[in-house]
Amino acid sequence: MSFATVMMPLFVEVLLTFALLFWAGALRSGNMRTGIVKPEDVALRELNWPQRTAQVSNAYSNQTELPTLFFALTILAYFTHHAGTVFVVLAWLFIVFRLLHAYVHVTSNIPRLRGMLFGLGSLVLAIMWAIFIVQVLIADRA
Repeated sequence: MSFATVMMPLFVEVLLTFALLFWAGALRSGNMRTGIVKPEDVALRELNWPQRTAQVSNAYSNQTELPTLFFALTILAYFTHHAGTVFVVLAWLFIVFRLLHAYVHVTSNIPRLRGMLFGLGSLVLAIMWAIFIVQVLIADRA
């Protein structure tokens, strides 16, 4: 697999993360500028943001958690030559679940649906890690 092919799902996750970061920042700045939220209301990360701002901020925060395992795995898989077709297909599946999860997070925010999408993405990532670990252990014995 080419470097670009393997990295493209990672790039999409990075773009999603930055999009949510900048959106959350714009919402927070707007809340401060209009006086809806005062600095002392949120100085110690208190949860005093309006609901919409909290939704987008939480969606951003979520992109900095589980995806770190995806970033590490993608880089490791490429440089150890274990990033084949199955890896790339599973990587795209993980990204689809991340995109859907973020979409639900910033729209309807239905916890059961959001949780299901998070769980499915987590399962895909766990499978990716399991495959990678087995491949490394088998290659190490050879």
